Parts: sequence; C-alpha cells; structure tokens
Amino acid sequence: MSGFLSRRLRTVALMATCLAVCLGPAVAREGRPLFELGVMAGGGYIPDYPAADESRFRGLALPYIAYRGEILRSDEKGLLRSRLIHTEDLEFDISLNGSFPVDSDDNDDRNGLPDLDWLGEIGPCVQLTVARAPAGGAKVDLELPVRAVFSTDLSDWNYRGIVVAPEIAYQHENFLGEKIQVKLGLGASFATVQLTEYFYEVAPQFATATRPAFSAESGYLGTKIQLAAFKSFSSRWRGFAGLKVDLHHGAANEDSPLFKDKTTFSAGLGIIWSFYQSEARGVE
Repeated sequence: MSGFLSRRLRTVALMATCLAVCLGPAVAREGRPLFELGVMAGGGYIPDYPAADESRFRGLALPYIAYRGEILRSDEKGLLRSRLIHTEDLEFDISLNGSFPVDSDDNDDRNGLPDLDWLGEIGPCVQLTVARAPAGGAKVDLELPVRAVFSTDLSDWNYRGIVVAPEIAYQHENFLGEKIQVKLGLGASFATVQLTEYFYEVAPQFATATRPAFSAESGYLGTKIQLAAFKSFSSRWRGFAGLKVDLHHGAANEDSPLFKDKTTFSAGLGIIWSFYQSEARGVE
C-alpha cells in the first residue's frame, strides 16, 4: 500500500475515533432522525501507532452516515453495532470496530518490518451508568468492552487476540449552558500476546544493529485520558474537537525497540454537514 493512501486511511481512523468520543450522548436526546446522510471533514495530529515517537497531521473529508434503529445502529458509538439491552442505566451491545493500515516504510522505527494491516474488532460491551447529576444533563458511565481482534490485507484474515479496554467517563449534555456536549474519559487497555506481538515483536530476520530481536508478551498496553466536545450549530451543521493523552508507563512491552515514547498526544477537530435527514425519528 502506498504511503499516500495509508496516511489517508489512518486519517479516517482518527476521525471515526474522534466522532465516537465527541458525539457520545450524555443523556438520551429526543427527536433525532432515524437516518442521516452527510459529509464530515476534519483533521488531527496523531502518533503512527501506540508508543510511537513519530506523529503527523492528517486531514480528509468523507461521507457521514447515521442510522438509529432500536437494535441495529450505525451511530456515534460505532460504525455498526447491535444493541441487545438498553435501559436508562444499562446498555449491552455487540459491536464492530476497527483501525486502518500503517505503511512501515513511513515510520523510521518500523522500516523494513511488515506493514500493519487493517484491524477489525468484534465483541460485547456493557455500559453502566454509575452516577447522575440530580438536575440531569450529566452522568458518569463505566464501559466494559471485550473484543476479538483480526487483521486483514483484504485477501487473508488473521486472528490477533483479545483486547479489554475498561473506561470510566464523565459526560455532560449542556456544558456551561451552551448546548455543548463534553466527555472526559479515563481508560486502560490490556491485550493477549497475539496483539502485542503484532505491534511490538521483532523477529530475528528483521533485527538490526539498532533494532534487536524482541519477543512480546501479553498484558497492559497503556492508559488514555481524553477530553472531547461536540456542538450543534444548527440541525444540519455540527462541530467536534478532541484531545487525548496516552500513557504507556509500565506497559508489558516497554523494552521493545518499537516502543519509543511512553507519553503520546493526539488532537483533532472537524465539522459535519447533514444534507439529508429522514422524517422518521430514531430510537434513543
């Protein structure tokens, strides 16, 4: 895959992640369309991979699609998911998520190593509301996702283990009375050896004088702190912005030669224009 295309695809991953963070509702919002079509454009500054010491600015425009059915949903929490249980304080769903390829030739530390292919994830997620503000509008959620990970170059599929990523998040629907949705989250990630090998393993045939062979192990990947905001300027125009700090201190594979930076930063912003909205209302 060319470096040009790979960079654009990783930008899609940034925007999808930023949307999932920024658009997550603090409380149910009535009357949103069942189906929306539009365009979203944005950009951000993000590391090439977890604990990488190279980051780049990327920007792109792409289609925006939302479907808010009672069970099947393509919305702010994921590109495609099945919501099986939903009450005021508890939600259980099966979701699909993923990330995009990395061309190793674009990263000095990974140069000469196999590229990182598309990653797909599927598995259950429980979201439990543990506290609510008496006046409404704000809450604290505990999210417990467990997902199987697969990689593909679109011609072959490989199992990449399990990732567990619990997160606790404060969300506010109307921050400072300005109709701004905010989310402040703190979460950690743990993975089985198949995924840590994919990121941090250096097989003997790829070892160099500055990149010794390394055998990865399962365990702690890192902790993230993220702050995101989303504002509707009108029924069709919306803006979003997000900041994230990833802390990899004490990670299971910090001795890998591919593990370069214990603290990485990401930032992104963008805008959404919804040019079609169905008259039918979605299910919150």
